[in-house]
Amino acid sequence: QVHVVESGGGLVQPGGSLRLSCTASGSIDRINAMGWYRQAPGKQRELVVVLDSGGNTNYGDSMKGRFTISRNNRVKNTVFLQMNSLRPEDTAVYYCNVLGHNDDYYKTLFDSWGQGTQVTVSS
Repeated sequence: QVHVVESGGGLVQPGGSLRLSCTASGSIDRINAMGWYRQAPGKQRELVVVLDSGGNTNYGDSMKGRFTISRNNRVKNTVFLQMNSLRPEDTAVYYCNVLGHNDDYYKTLFDSWGQGTQVTVSS
C-alpha cells in the first residue's frame, strides 16, 4: 500500500502565502508523478500542478506565476507547493496525488490520494 500525507494548510489573508507539503510512503518502487489538485465547495476537483519524474510541470491556468511545485531534496518522495499572492477564490481542500509503481514482483501501477488539507483565504 501507498500512503499519501499532506500538511501545511490553514487560514491566510488575501495576498499572503502558504507552503503545502506532500509525502508518499509505503510499497513504492518508483514514482512517475506527484501533483496537487483542489476542490472548492460545490465545484469539481481541478488541477493545481503536476510534477513528473523528468522534472516537467503542468500548472492549472489560474495558478501560473503564483504557485510553484518543488521536490524536497532532503526527504524522499516529498514535494512542496509554494502558494503566493493567494486570493479568496483559492479557498479549497488541496489534495496530493501520487502515480507510480509498487515494489512488488509485477511493479503494479498505483494511483494514490491523500486526505486533503484545507486552505482558506479570507480577511
